[in-house]
Amino acid sequence: MLCWRARRPGPIDTGPLDEVRSVIPEPASGELLVRVLACGVCRTDLHVVEGDLPVHRAGVVPGHEVVGAVVALGSATEEEFAVGDRVGIAWLRHTCGECAFCLRGAENLCPRSAYTGWDADGGYAEFACVPAAYALRLPDGYSDADAAPLLCAGIIGYRALRRANLPPAGRLGIYGFGGSAHIAAQIAVAQGAEVHVMTRDPAARELATALGAASVQGAADPSPVRLDSAILFAPVGELVLPALAALDRGGVLAIAGIHLSDIPALNYQQHLFQEREIRSVTANTRADSREFLALAGEHRISLTTHGYSLGRADRALADLAHGRFTGAAVLVP
Repeated sequence: MLCWRARRPGPIDTGPLDEVRSVIPEPASGELLVRVLACGVCRTDLHVVEGDLPVHRAGVVPGHEVVGAVVALGSATEEEFAVGDRVGIAWLRHTCGECAFCLRGAENLCPRSAYTGWDADGGYAEFACVPAAYALRLPDGYSDADAAPLLCAGIIGYRALRRANLPPAGRLGIYGFGGSAHIAAQIAVAQGAEVHVMTRDPAARELATALGAASVQGAADPSPVRLDSAILFAPVGELVLPALAALDRGGVLAIAGIHLSDIPALNYQQHLFQEREIRSVTANTRADSREFLALAGEHRISLTTHGYSLGRADRALADLAHGRFTGAAVLVP
């Protein structure tokens, strides 16, 4: 099969990915083998490929927004899935089920957790394996390409929205407006929120307006209203300061990325006093995934996707790194 491996982590323009031929993987006990129908291109893939995240598996195949069709079941695999089923493969692929975090429903904090496209080969390939316990049912009404961004951009955006503790009919600020943000904004609007978007990209501003944002302005511009909650999607630590300054009393800022540049020094009175909070977002639970995908089935989410052939995965990541598109890129074998 054709796949891409991160052989030499480094800046995307230095060619850290190799396109190679590899044998089709065999599903282990409890796993599904799927033929990849589409795979979203996520900024976390870029962090893996460029070395912002430490190497967990040398030469890993990136990709964790995988839509696939089941072609084989490993031994002892539960009968929940059958050959021919369409399934999703997301970032979270293993937790221990025994630690204090797992037992209290916070499996995303499991110290023995493992991740698709980082600890195990992912979807920049024609075939991939996934533990059946972590495979996801996908909502009807979405093409393969449109369903792919739901599996990380959508799920993590939803997790960030929950972490931001937005009150009913609250005012939400969104900083950065890429693949995850444009999905989270739609969920927030559907739930009655007033959404204000801060982004530097003119095309992203147009998209935010079309999707129902109450206001749109530059990335570091002051919000026109005091915000009840905010989510920082851009991996830019400098934006933490204007986001915190825009919060009303008791407001919460959720930082959605797995990687963030350094945060400048905060001023306690201006940024944190009056019970403002900063919260990080660490992966997601399977419960988050199921809740979000159910919402996606109830509320048809508009996805802005850009298709690339699997053979152009390196170009898709480079275009993401350089901000050459709005919405989400999707690889289609």
